[in-house]
Amino acid sequence: MKNLEIFVERIILASRWLLVAFYIGLGLALGLYAVTFFVKLWDFASHLFDLDETETILKILGLIDAALIASLVVMVIISGYENFVSRFDNEGEVHWLGQIDAGSLKIKVASTIVAISSIHLLQIFLNVPTYTNEQIMWYTILHLTFIVSALFLALIDKISKKPQKNDGPSL
Repeated sequence: MKNLEIFVERIILASRWLLVAFYIGLGLALGLYAVTFFVKLWDFASHLFDLDETETILKILGLIDAALIASLVVMVIISGYENFVSRFDNEGEVHWLGQIDAGSLKIKVASTIVAISSIHLLQIFLNVPTYTNEQIMWYTILHLTFIVSALFLALIDKISKKPQKNDGPSL
């Protein structure tokens, strides 16, 4: 029976390598997204002198949004691989590897989502005439939901990292 238990545990531990397919896929998706970034950048650069100030700000916000999303993907790929698959062998080259645990990753992801949502909300506010009051209300409620969720994740992470009080005398 012990041999069966060891066999099952080895299969379960080996299954973590299936995650590599997802991380490689995210890396490929990031490459494709980089192409769309350069298309947006080219569009912005080619129409730079035809745009008014609001349109210029909207184009720049779109580029910032793309950079935040790309950073989020990289963060998920690297920290996910590091936390769930295997440690990187070249940690000396990238000093922050191994410093992002699953809880910290959740907070960073939530913070990035709030930042992306903020950019989208700012884009909406710069184009108020194209939205109904009801749409603006729902976008704002959704944004506030992201903020509250991020705050709760941070609070939960802080509570879970508090050192536990020792009830008995220490020896």
